[in-house]
Amino acid sequence: MEEEAVGYFVVIREAGPAWLEGKGAFEQPTVTEHAAFMNELADEGVVLFAGPLADSERQRIRALLVADGNSEAEIQRRLADDPWTRAGTLVTTSIEPWNLFVGAERLAAARQRARD
Repeated sequence: MEEEAVGYFVVIREAGPAWLEGKGAFEQPTVTEHAAFMNELADEGVVLFAGPLADSERQRIRALLVADGNSEAEIQRRLADDPWTRAGTLVTTSIEPWNLFVGAERLAAARQRARD
């Protein structure tokens, strides 16, 4: 059975088994490559918003992403190429479809301006 196109997804990613304990996000190996990868996904419109939760970048990180895609599997595939995913520095713990109600018009308008 094929998954229905949903649109927006909320993704939770957390420090994985390769996370260096006692080091913050900016002290982890391949942080520059991870940042470049995430910026590329943002430039493609896959990742709309992303960032650590409650100063967790200073310890064992927890991050929230809002992504745009056709399915949970598509989002999972795209994140699989992240250098931090491949290394085990980050793991995706949750991908859930998100029904955006408040602010949907502002987001649609901003995305249209970015395309123009």
